[in-house]
Amino acid sequence: MLQSAKTIVDLGLMRGSPAPPERLVTSRNWLDGPFNRWGFLHVRELTRTARIARGHGPVRALPAAPLPLGGVSFAWEGERVTVEDALRAAYADGVCVVHDGNLVFEYYADGVRPDEPHLLMSVSKSLTATLIGVLVGEGELDPADAVTAHVPALRGTAWDGCTLQHCLDMRAGTRFDEDDYADPRSDGVLLDQVSGYRTRTTEGLPPDTYAWIHGLDNDREHGSAFKYRSILTDVLGWVAAGATGERFPDLFADRVWSQIGAEHDADLIVDDAGFPVVEGGMCVTPRDLARFGLPWLEEGTVEGRRVVPASWLARVRQRDEDLVAAFADARRDDPSVLLYHDCWWVIDPDAGVWCGRGINGQRLLVHRPSRTVIAAMSAWPDKMDDRLSRLMDATHEAITTHLAARRR
Repeated sequence: MLQSAKTIVDLGLMRGSPAPPERLVTSRNWLDGPFNRWGFLHVRELTRTARIARGHGPVRALPAAPLPLGGVSFAWEGERVTVEDALRAAYADGVCVVHDGNLVFEYYADGVRPDEPHLLMSVSKSLTATLIGVLVGEGELDPADAVTAHVPALRGTAWDGCTLQHCLDMRAGTRFDEDDYADPRSDGVLLDQVSGYRTRTTEGLPPDTYAWIHGLDNDREHGSAFKYRSILTDVLGWVAAGATGERFPDLFADRVWSQIGAEHDADLIVDDAGFPVVEGGMCVTPRDLARFGLPWLEEGTVEGRRVVPASWLARVRQRDEDLVAAFADARRDDPSVLLYHDCWWVIDPDAGVWCGRGINGQRLLVHRPSRTVIAAMSAWPDKMDDRLSRLMDATHEAITTHLAARRR
């Protein structure tokens, strides 16, 4: 039977003057449950962040057309559960469903407000790669470009021969261990300290992300099979800044965030050297994340205005057998995904279903068959939880199946 997750209010995190130690959220514990339920909504108070400005343009309207999706039921572990029960059990903080351009459903846990930015974790990668696509459309970049063509500081290092496309598809040869987030010595965990997520407690780490990237070596050829390594997206952020001469937060604001009709500024974690943590440090509201997803249903336009090249968006709708083969080993662990391309987990390229994913239950699902975008933000107690991931996927499938049926 599904168990409802405790809410922020139930936990009483950060309540009191001062808050007692058992309720205190700090830069050491905020990524861990249950403290992440407060921490993911208060990243500005726990890390260094840069502002990604929404600009001065109009906010894109999301006309309210509410549907009782919370009561939609589906089969789960031998019983029928409702969407709302599943969201509570899966530690959902905020969920926004936009269907045919209308806001049809929202869910917020007690203590969570719609206007609060929430950490996206690795859904940030999908946003970063979209900026790369915009720069490709402008002629500033080409996916076949060498990383070192835009970041001269990496010439003569293990990054020689690595292309932007290798990074976009997680096929670089970079040695970077991110297989077990429970291992405190893994690169994926230690990067939290280098990039400013957590207080430094480990001696001998590189002083900043620039130095970490520069000092990495390879354990195979560039262009090999898929292997998930967050650092590759950070390299893309460095490339974007190097190619344009602009700081990433300003560049992303100018080319993407100010163009989608976002309602609020976004935040981006930066390390002590100002390196932007573009692989997992963006913080936005659920509605604005949904606004970001809508151009992927609208051929790259926002209310008739071109934002992302249509040719870039079309790439995730192409079944690339080389990418399918490259993802074969990973698919044994996650058979719901066919391939990984341009920092998206592509579920069905022919139908047009793909998603951005982040640890602790972050999702951005683009579902073209039902003309739906689902932005979901959560605070799983553990970074990776296969059961909660399946529950989240089953919940989203129930929603999109229900909405697709309404279109017939």
